[in-house]
Amino acid sequence: MQERRQHVAIEANLPAQKMHEVCTQGGLVLDIASRMVENCIGLFALPMGVASNMRVDGTDVLVPMVIEEPSVIAAVGQAALWVRESSGGLGFCTEVMPAHTYAQLLFAEVPDRERAMDMLRTHERELLSLANAALPKLVLRGGGARAMRVRALGTPCAQGLALDITLDCVDAMGANLANTLAESLRSRASELVGVPARLAILSNLADERLAHATVRIPLATWSTAACAGADVAVRVVEASRLAQADVYRAVTHNKGIMNGVGAVALATGNDWRALEAGAHGYSAMGAGYKPLATWHVEADVLVGTLCMPMAVGTVGGATKVHEGVKVALAMMGNPSARRLAAVMASVGLASNLAALVALTTVGIQAGHMRLHARKSERLPEG
Repeated sequence: MQERRQHVAIEANLPAQKMHEVCTQGGLVLDIASRMVENCIGLFALPMGVASNMRVDGTDVLVPMVIEEPSVIAAVGQAALWVRESSGGLGFCTEVMPAHTYAQLLFAEVPDRERAMDMLRTHERELLSLANAALPKLVLRGGGARAMRVRALGTPCAQGLALDITLDCVDAMGANLANTLAESLRSRASELVGVPARLAILSNLADERLAHATVRIPLATWSTAACAGADVAVRVVEASRLAQADVYRAVTHNKGIMNGVGAVALATGNDWRALEAGAHGYSAMGAGYKPLATWHVEADVLVGTLCMPMAVGTVGGATKVHEGVKVALAMMGNPSARRLAAVMASVGLASNLAALVALTTVGIQAGHMRLHARKSERLPEG
């Protein structure tokens, strides 16, 4: 373990003493913890590991992961190695949309809904100006309110409507910014609609803040200990189709993706609960519940794609006070929010690939339960 810490400290250009303190003390002291939450009585620890072999858009990255479940970090590292060795040096290829989230004002019963919606649209410029006036520091950083939409709600709020403001959060996750924006518009929007807004808050379904990750693995250069590359690809594609066909399987398919995404979110001080809610909400948009990642074969190449909302930040929140979070971000090269989203999407896709390969070849329990056993039997590492 000490050798690992030293290696990570060198790679991340971190002082060895700082690395030691964070890894042995958790990066959080009681005085800070007591100001982060109410009725604090102490600290609660989880293991912190590093996923190796990750290459995202041609650049190597150490990925800190905080998780209590065995095999997840190993699985991500193994899948990343497969990708690294067979993708022509690119690794995972990503595309991340700007850091747009929604602030919402929600009205439950509007007597003349069409008139109210017209009033809001007519005063769009005024409302966006009020929104930006409430967030002057964000505007100075290049963010702010970008657009507005008005939607009629359905049953059981058949006379309800929603006012959604698109907010560019730059490098912040944006929850507090969106809440501030929504509350700043509450009075004026209620005047225009004619009834009070019942809710003024962000939405965690950030479908304008999507992260895409893609990987291409030539079958001729890829295989596992259990199967040749072409055989594994057929099985992975079949498993992907089953997730598309069956909601019970799709939920578990997506849970495996969130194993990786959530672990990086915890390590970097991001809101894993918001990410989880947004991921499942996005999966349920449209007809039925869908897998976040799918796999198919093009010619002689296995192609995997993942698309999901990724509302993450690298400033504000825990990044200000939690030394462990600061070190985790330093391991990753102090990324922007969009770079962090790209890495997290890649980790999610890697976690999914490893799970599908294990499921369709040796079985999910073979490695998982062996690593579980280390906790109680103190088996030697490796």
